Amino acid sequence: MNDRRRTDSPSKRSPDKGKAKAAAKPGLAARQAAARLFGAVIDKQTSLDGLLDPVTGSPIYRDLSDEDRGLVRAILTTSLRFLPRIEFLLNSLMKTPLPEGARALQHLLVTASAQILYLDVPDHSAVDLAVEQAQADPRNRRFAALVNAVLRRLSREKDSLLSQVEGRSTFPTWFDARLGEAYGPELARQIGESILSPAAIDLTVKDQAEDWAQRLDGRLLPTGSIRLRNVSGAITELPGYAEGAWWVQDAAAALPARLFGADLKGQRIVDLCAAPGGKTAQLILAGADVTALDQSANRLKRLQGNLDRLGLNAETRLTNMEQFTTETLFDAALLDAPCSSTGTIRRHPDVLWTKSPDEIDKLALVQERLLRHALTLVRPGGIVVFSNCSLDPREGENMVARLVEEGLAERVPLSPSDWPGLEDAVTPLGDMRTTPAMIAPEDGYAGGLDGFYAARLRRPL
Repeated sequence: MNDRRRTDSPSKRSPDKGKAKAAAKPGLAARQAAARLFGAVIDKQTSLDGLLDPVTGSPIYRDLSDEDRGLVRAILTTSLRFLPRIEFLLNSLMKTPLPEGARALQHLLVTASAQILYLDVPDHSAVDLAVEQAQADPRNRRFAALVNAVLRRLSREKDSLLSQVEGRSTFPTWFDARLGEAYGPELARQIGESILSPAAIDLTVKDQAEDWAQRLDGRLLPTGSIRLRNVSGAITELPGYAEGAWWVQDAAAALPARLFGADLKGQRIVDLCAAPGGKTAQLILAGADVTALDQSANRLKRLQGNLDRLGLNAETRLTNMEQFTTETLFDAALLDAPCSSTGTIRRHPDVLWTKSPDEIDKLALVQERLLRHALTLVRPGGIVVFSNCSLDPREGENMVARLVEEGLAERVPLSPSDWPGLEDAVTPLGDMRTTPAMIAPEDGYAGGLDGFYAARLRRPL
């Protein structure tokens, strides 16, 4: 795992005079913020993206310098990505378990351990600042010696300790069980290994994909996307961004819109959960007359901004799709439904710690309700492409099967021969199922892609 960052940037002065000396120590405020935000994710199931939003996120994050923000993000994503392994090693180093309810102490130890084991942080800095954290927190002050002893041993023995957890699952127990049930032990293991490295950056281009791949030093994937090798600086500074030649979109996320076919001239298509607009743009470029819906004004504004940059036009509607009706039925609809997002754990490792089995089951019911409504918006014989970024069949295959069995939809199966390089992503029933274990690394380019499910369905005549 190479989420490596240099550390110890100056942090801002605390307004609390009693803690001013401690908070002024370089790097301490970042470590304190990381431990607290980690607790918000684990104990309160708070979205990491929400906590780290530069405008609306947690004040303890927004008040940090840019360099410290980068360090906090690296600590959090690494701690979440390797949490079961870190907890196993911590438990093995302590003679007795931590006191019940000592959550702040646990979060401190986990985030410090992540720095020692997986980040490019000097071990002595990680240990010393963790001890400072403990001493500055009345709840943890009496455990400062324990923090020092455990982390110093972790530092001394980290190579042998890491070898003990190599291959050990990094998933919560419940998700591990579901993944094994759905994909079998070997593929489940491969998916687990694939998330230990951050996701690559993929682009969807308007046209001339081979030319843009060469210009951007990118790899042209079987999906038609371009995978970047190394990105230094802002994405917005890369060639082609300003003129709207491409947009950032995971290779798997670019697939559902392609299930309609390459030529959609004259087709009226509704994109029912459209923001941020990558799939909308694909449909427009294929020739469709697109109506794009979203229930969030901010997200719809973002979609419109993206289309403006790309020089593309669509009719946009601010509405809840379940309340949307139309006098003239559409030829087709795309429903990229809200879901558990377990297919995006490479880039969002907090997902597995903020979701639960019960929540996934509830989301599956919501998606079924949305799909039932989507089918009423297309003409008889019209096509609905349903997709989501979940790895759980309860939100995909199982739910679609119920509607097909009821006669509300007919499956229009995909042919593996139409998807060269992605034949394994086409299921025996003709649906699309990608996993993070697909797309092998090549010549310095990262492998993997998001876990997506997509089905092409027809409204019966």
